Amino acid sequence: MAKEHTDRTTLDLFAEERRPGRPKTSPLTRDEQLRINKRNQLRRDKDKGLQRVELKMPSEIVEALNTLAEKHQMSRSELIETMIASQLALAGD
Repeated sequence: MAKEHTDRTTLDLFAEERRPGRPKTSPLTRDEQLRINKRNQLRRDKDKGLQRVELKMPSEIVEALNTLAEKHQMSRSELIETMIASQLALAGD
C-alpha cells in the first residue's frame, strides 16, 4: 500500500512524522502562563482604578442585556456600567 501524504487515517504510517504546528515560545506550561497573564490583567485593572464585581442573575436578564448591548454596539460590561451610573445619577438628584 502506498503512503499518501493527505491520508491521516492510517496513523501507524505517520507515527514518526512531526506535524507542523505552533512553535513553543515559552518554557512555562500553559497553566503557568495563564496564571501570570491573569495576575498581570488584575494588576492593570487595579492601576486603572477598576474593581471586580460579580453578580448572579437569571439567564433571561443576561440574554436581555446581551441583546441590548449588541444593539448599542458595546460590551455587556460597558452596558451594565452605564446603566448603574445613570441610576446613581438619578438617585443623587
